[in-house]
Amino acid sequence: MPNLLEVKDLKTYFYTYEGVVKAVDGVSYELEEGETLGLVGESGCGKSVSALSVMRLIPDPPGRIVNGEIQFEDEDILKIDMDDMRRIRGGKIAMVFQEPMTSLNPVLTVEKQLAETLELHKGMTKAEARREGEDLLARVGIPDPDKRIKQYPHQFSGGMRQRVMIAMALSCNPKLIIADEPTTALDVTIQAQILELMKSLTTEFGVALIVITHNLGVVARYADRMNIMYAGRIIERGSAREIYANPRHPYTVGLLRSVPRLDLPRRTRLDPIEGQPPDLVNLPVGCSFRARCRWAIDKCALEAPELAPIGEGHLSACWRADELGDLIKELVEAEAREYGTDIEPTPAPEPVAPQDNQVGEDG
Repeated sequence: MPNLLEVKDLKTYFYTYEGVVKAVDGVSYELEEGETLGLVGESGCGKSVSALSVMRLIPDPPGRIVNGEIQFEDEDILKIDMDDMRRIRGGKIAMVFQEPMTSLNPVLTVEKQLAETLELHKGMTKAEARREGEDLLARVGIPDPDKRIKQYPHQFSGGMRQRVMIAMALSCNPKLIIADEPTTALDVTIQAQILELMKSLTTEFGVALIVITHNLGVVARYADRMNIMYAGRIIERGSAREIYANPRHPYTVGLLRSVPRLDLPRRTRLDPIEGQPPDLVNLPVGCSFRARCRWAIDKCALEAPELAPIGEGHLSACWRADELGDLIKELVEAEAREYGTDIEPTPAPEPVAPQDNQVGEDG
């Protein structure tokens, strides 16, 4: 299947009084048509900035895309003028932002905000845009769309506002949707509904999806492939199943072990990643994760490892990637002795097909 999106050596820097912040520092990845890609990492690792770079929404100043290519449908969107980019943005690439209350205009009705996109990109009349808007609201699970479309964002719950954002993203039948932590401000049950909705709709329409998140459970269920980011770079890449079953970077191992697990004894403690992320203005020499890594060696302080293949479709930027499986096994055995139980690594979960979207008012 051909690649819909190819990002090559993308570098996005922010020029501040304190120095140059290398928010995205040489990121490369591909996305196939209809594929779901998970972009995972803790806050400040460059996930959102890489997505905003694809949309060309980096504020200048202080930000600037200083290097790289972003090939979308075989066209480098970094080289086209802003008029052409506006036709792509919303028409072919849509984005669901992190906080719907700040993304929606509080003084405009939902109808006005939906209709603007339809009138601009599809040339609809106001009446046609209204009918299409009602259909979109119904499709994303909002009851009484003919009434709700006349309301303002503050009259919707958080989950309903996010559904409106999804409706806006789908309104022009885009080829790609970028969802930037779409469930951050929602409670757990509504998160599940929103994610099921997005997955079912992207499957129905054949839309490619990039899900930006720090929630590994989201990626396990919904993503086909994963990119793990740290300090502005991708440090591990592969299929979701392979990375869960066979992580090959200490940071990925740390993320997995920081999540509570119901299959372990209650007295088992979480194993958080110690320390703080590095200063992106003054990145350390060598591996950026070295100061927080339990398995660091002398070489890690001298030279930064490149992203290299360690299996079919699986890449890691770690000097000890090949032996990491044995190191994890030793760690698990030590924990088993400490807790007096048999603790085995959990295999990758079987993919779960999204259920029929039975959702209602979550207000």
